[in-house]
Amino acid sequence: MNNSVSTRVKLSILAVGLLSFTGILIETSMNVTFPTLVKQLNVSLGTIQWLTTGYLLLTTIVMSTTAYLLKKFDPLKIFIFAASFCFVGSIICLIAPNFSVLMTGRLLQAVSTGLSTPLMFSLIFEEISSSKLGVYTGLAGVVISLAPALGPTYGGVINGLWSWREIFVGVIPLIVLLFVIGIFSIQGTARGTKGISFDYGSVIGLAAIFSIILFTFDQAGRHGWISLEFLMWVIASILIFDLFIWYSHKSSRQLIDFSILKIPLLRLRLYGYFSLQFINIGLSFVLPIFAQTVLKLDSAQAGLMLLPGSLLGAAVGPVAGYMYDRRGATVPLLISGILVSLGSIMFWLKSESLTLISITMIYLLVRIGFSMGFGVSLSDGSMQVRGQNKSDQNSLFSMMQQYAGSLGTNILSVVISAVALTSGTKNEVINTIMGTKIDFIVLTVLSLSVLISIGYAYFRYEKKQN
Repeated sequence: MNNSVSTRVKLSILAVGLLSFTGILIETSMNVTFPTLVKQLNVSLGTIQWLTTGYLLLTTIVMSTTAYLLKKFDPLKIFIFAASFCFVGSIICLIAPNFSVLMTGRLLQAVSTGLSTPLMFSLIFEEISSSKLGVYTGLAGVVISLAPALGPTYGGVINGLWSWREIFVGVIPLIVLLFVIGIFSIQGTARGTKGISFDYGSVIGLAAIFSIILFTFDQAGRHGWISLEFLMWVIASILIFDLFIWYSHKSSRQLIDFSILKIPLLRLRLYGYFSLQFINIGLSFVLPIFAQTVLKLDSAQAGLMLLPGSLLGAAVGPVAGYMYDRRGATVPLLISGILVSLGSIMFWLKSESLTLISITMIYLLVRIGFSMGFGVSLSDGSMQVRGQNKSDQNSLFSMMQQYAGSLGTNILSVVISAVALTSGTKNEVINTIMGTKIDFIVLTVLSLSVLISIGYAYFRYEKKQN
């Protein structure tokens, strides 16, 4: 394949990438508006957080189907469908009179993001030469990692100057523009699904597993971690997971070829990819809530404090991709693991004395670390498979990346709710400080485990290959 990348290919990746960016931007921009929405829509914070958790859950489920859909339908058809859903969903959210209608619009946008993100990576893997794969996946990583970080800034400023509805006004012209660019630039044909049947059972099974895990943690937030309700949902989750494993072994159909998980290095890269996104989305949810509740900042200030880290992190993504293309995965991943771990530890140790400045500086450190490792984990994971398994790997990573965000938002919000339930005080500030401190401990343990996995991958597999 020619190493040069045509303008048409660049525009096609840009159109799909920015459509994905738009969906993710809206998702995290809504986080800073939650205190406002609780009052205006007259629902609880536990209900409002489903605007993010439910969105990410459906996005994950849709992504589970893309290994098949990318083989079945031409890229342009998938893009048109995704862009249309994003546009209609935005209109519904704009005029939503209550929570139910707003949730409906968000779910339509979830379908769009669930299709556009894997499509973006599919175009990259199909049309970009291996010598430039790291750079382009790094740029793609910027798209899906910058949006969650810019979201609170965008949402906070818009909500502060006007209202949360203007969040959707701002993106509608962009969606129309991307639709036009995509129509004229996206090409390619589907590989075909000859001999492959769509596995409805696996879709239902994955949806059940992803949903019940979220609802299980939700019970902890409502009733406590040692409640009977939580225990019963844990047992139900285990049973459904075992049932899905049994079905997967018995079924002749395959939604995703999970046999690729037998590749050790791919498993380790998937773990790092999942964990980094868990930390990324989790912080973009927790920090604005902490800033508004404890530091008494307004939504605009809470959003703007994440902006420096967002912008610098965006600049680092392509640099990490360049390092990967030249020197391999270990160096950028090691830098990533160290920086994210340091940032998480600092959040934990300073949780009771955090200020606007300290949050901004520590988040800057975490964002650089995140951007150093996120795209590289995906790039190196894609290099572990060949042929049609590229679609399976793409779908699996995209699916788990979205579920990481859903699970991160769910678990970290549940921790805060559970602390408020069991602390013995109704002081919202004290409960938020205690809850976020536990959240930071969770993120510290997770980031350290990622660092360990990077070292293990190098000494167990990569060093031997070299």
